[in-house]
Amino acid sequence: MKPVIMFVTEWCPYCKKALGWMENIKKQNPEYADIEIKIIDEELEPDIAKQYTYYYVPTYYVDGIKVHEGVTSKNIVNNIFEKAFK
Repeated sequence: MKPVIMFVTEWCPYCKKALGWMENIKKQNPEYADIEIKIIDEELEPDIAKQYTYYYVPTYYVDGIKVHEGVTSKNIVNNIFEKAFK
């Protein structure tokens, strides 16, 4: 499995929705439960966030490669988990 980094902000409604989909997908697919996901609030950890190139949250990196930026859907989150699982 490949590690996932997710950039969020506390006030972002799209981040909250994505986090909910992540939990739902993990419940439906127990094999995804062991995917290492590091969630970074860009406002609380700006030094880490500045090391990455993105403009919108939520943003996902899988194994150091940006795979999605901005508004997500359940399908997009599932695709991110599939990339991490391979």
